[in-house]
Parts: sequence; structure tokens; C-alpha cells
Amino acid sequence: MPENKITQQDLNKILWAAADSSRTQVDGGIYKDYVLVMLFYKYLSDLSKKQHEKYRERFGNNEARIAEKMKSDRFYLPPKTSFDYIFSLREKDNIGEEVNKALHAIEETNRSKLEGVFSVDFNSESTLGKLEERNRMLRHLIDDFSKIDLSDIDDEIIGNSYMYMIEQFGAAAGKKAGEFFTPSPVAGLLAKLSQPKDGNRIADPTAGSGGLLLLVGREVEKLGSKNYALYGQESTGSTYQLARMNMFLHGKDSARLEWGDTLNNPLLVENDQLMKFDIVIANPPFSLKKWGAENAEADKYKRFWRGVPPKDKGDFAFISHMVETAKPKTGRVAVIVPHGVLFRGGAEGKIREAMLRENIIDAVIGLPAGLFQTTGIPVAILIIDRSRENGGSNEAKKDVLFIEASKEFKPGKAQNTLAEENTEKIYSTYAERKVIEKFSRKVSFKEIEENDFNLNITRYVDTFVEEEAIDISANLKELAKLEPEIKKLEVEMAKYLKELNIK
Repeated sequence: MPENKITQQDLNKILWAAADSSRTQVDGGIYKDYVLVMLFYKYLSDLSKKQHEKYRERFGNNEARIAEKMKSDRFYLPPKTSFDYIFSLREKDNIGEEVNKALHAIEETNRSKLEGVFSVDFNSESTLGKLEERNRMLRHLIDDFSKIDLSDIDDEIIGNSYMYMIEQFGAAAGKKAGEFFTPSPVAGLLAKLSQPKDGNRIADPTAGSGGLLLLVGREVEKLGSKNYALYGQESTGSTYQLARMNMFLHGKDSARLEWGDTLNNPLLVENDQLMKFDIVIANPPFSLKKWGAENAEADKYKRFWRGVPPKDKGDFAFISHMVETAKPKTGRVAVIVPHGVLFRGGAEGKIREAMLRENIIDAVIGLPAGLFQTTGIPVAILIIDRSRENGGSNEAKKDVLFIEASKEFKPGKAQNTLAEENTEKIYSTYAERKVIEKFSRKVSFKEIEENDFNLNITRYVDTFVEEEAIDISANLKELAKLEPEIKKLEVEMAKYLKELNIK
């Protein structure tokens, strides 16, 4: 497919059609991993073929020299591992085994960048069914992807299509989608609100498939800079591999991603200390149970010094981690939270009070209901700014901006969304700290203290709309005027019914 002759929309449609037509009895949450691996494999194969042809012109048939050069560039596919080779074997009974062999060889050859990335088993009876069913699905998938040439399509378009596919699978996966996906309009708003800058280190401790990290990076690129670094940690293995492929497809091979439980085993460390970041963003799992409260008191990194959150609600555990990994006096945190975080008492109330006394909570933004597949409830965004703490450049800023944006959405059948104008209104209100009647308000520490450090938005932003007073006397007069007309109509109706012989 020649460059510039295929649009983003075209490729999205082609890829989704290929994925959808191959679908059989496999659960969507599992099937997505196979389709996205196949897409990544086809991308590597097509790009490798193009690069191989280019270097053959330069080095002739010196395969060792070609391999050395391609490895130093980005990656190299050894013989009998290309998609074309697998396509030639598609009628074999052991096609799943052949795909596994090819992918394993690619990982072994490119261990520094691709080791373990192909985490699915194309020959799994327990996942894909018995031999005949499994082979039918694989042949359909291979046939459909064989018709797509990714070699001359811009990396950005391919990367965006990968994210589109994740979003489509997210819509189909319902509540399971929260494990790997944040709806793009919400992620885009969170990325803007984080306000990253040139040279920033950006981290997501619950990285999912990496889309949020990439969107924050894109905000830096809008400023005309590609000077930033991405970091993330993800606890689910298959989702972690999706994130690695996502980074590779977007040309972010240098992103550092770790696989593990952020709360119990943070892996973004240096010199035996937690790494510090300019921007920390996340959409953590809401009210996570069994998050590891029993180990929090003894946390070697002292992340929970403000208090240990309840054992069955991990929201403030994630928030505490994010604050402690943001750079002192400069770092920023943007995190999606359930509304309970704003007002629940007990240990959570004490942690919230401590952060307010530190003057680091910058804004509380209430979003509409129905934006997520995982829940229909409204959620909020907390902006925490460590430049407001003692010694920071914004320590004089003492108020908290509340934005009540629950009505800022475009309704949908299955899911509501944030339209561009909704995002822009919310962001500009935050960035300019505007006060808008019944929408946003700056609230002093004293007023929040008087409300026992409760951050429930409706306590501070009055959204009550007074209904127009009803003039009962005028309405009675109007009814009196209509009464003769009603009687006249009743007489006429009786006459017509009599003519029709209807009793």
C-alpha cells in the first residue's frame, strides 16, 4: 500500500474487519491478545522485508552483514520466521506450532528488545479449542492479515490503529476492559491536565496497554519537542506485553516498562530508591480489595507515612505511591478516582487531610457518569501539584479549584463520551483557574477545613437551578377560559359518534 494512499480511518477499518471475520468461539478478552500479536508480527515482518531489500542492494547476498546491520537498527527476523513463510504453511495441521516456533526465534534473535513479547500460545487447546477449530481460526487470521501491507504506512498511523484496536476490544470486553484500557477521550483529558513539558520523565504506575503514557508524550510533542522519557509498571502479564508492543509500534523502543505489582513490589527504582518523575498519571483500579495493606506499615520506601488506607479500598494506596514518586517541589500527579475518595472518613479522611495541609491538592474535577466500560458511576480527577509545597514555586497558591463537569458529555447508547468542546471547556477552566457560576469555584483552605476536609464537589459548587415559580391564580383563570371550549368539543364529539352509530 503506497504511502499517503491509505488513511488512518482506512487502516482502522481494514484491521478491525480482519480481526472480526476471524472470530470464533474464543472469549473476546483472550482473542484480543492473539489479534494484536498477529498485527505486531505482521508489522515486524513487513518492515523487515522492506529493510532487507534495502540492505541487499548495499551488501549483496552477505546475509550475516545484513543481519548485523538490521539488528543494530531496530530488529532482525531470521530465516523461516517471516509472516510470508508462515502464510506458506497455513494448511499444515501443526500451523499453531509453526507460528510459535517463528515467534520464539524472533524473540531469541532480538532478546534485548523483544524477549517475551509474544506471550500467547498459538497452539493452545485450552484457549483456542481442539485442533480443527484452532486451525480454522488461525487460517482465517493469517489469510486476512496477508492482505494487509504495512511496509509503507507511517509508524504513527500503525501505532494509532493498534490503539484503535485496543479501544474496539475494550468496548467489546465490558467490565474486563479496565484491566488494559482507558477510553481515549478521558485519557486525552488526563494527559492535557498533567501539563508535561520538554525534558520530562513521565510515569504511569498502572500502565495498562500504555495508551495514557503515549498521550502524555504526545502533549510534549505538541510543544515541538520529542525530548521526554516514558516509564510504566503493569501487573497483568498479557497487558504488559500489549504495552511493550504499543511502545514499539509508536517508535518508543526506549520506554522502560516493568511487569509487577506496583503497590507491593515497585520496580521503577534506582540506587535502591523509588525513581522520581516530573509527571505521574494513572487510571488505577477503583477501590481495589486485598491491595496489600498488611505490608504497608513495613514498606521499605515509606510511601504510606500519611496513613495506611483500608485493606479493601486501595485508592489512596495508589495516590500515596504516585505522590511519593513525583519529584519534590516540582512534580505533578493526575489521577482518576471514584468519588468516595473525596469524602470517605477513617484512614482515608486522615490521608486526605494530610495532603490538604501540605497544600499539594490543586484541583478536583468531577466527570460525567457512564464514561467507562468498567462502571456507570461518575468519577473524578485529582490534580496534585508538588510545586505548591513549602519551597516550591507555587507555595503561595492556597486555594483548591473545584470543577463540576458532570453535564459536560456527549450521550451515547452504550457509553457516554467527552466531545472536544467538553474537554476544552474543562481544560481551559483548569489551566486559567476560571470561576464560572455553577461550574467552577476556587475554595480556600479555611472553608475546606470547616467542612472537615471533605472534598465532595457539590459542597463547594452550587449546581441548583431554581425552577420558574408557578402562578396558580393565572393558571386557574386560563383553565376557566378553556372550559366552554372543552364543553363545546364534547358536544360535537357526541354528535359524530352518534352519526357513526357508536355508543
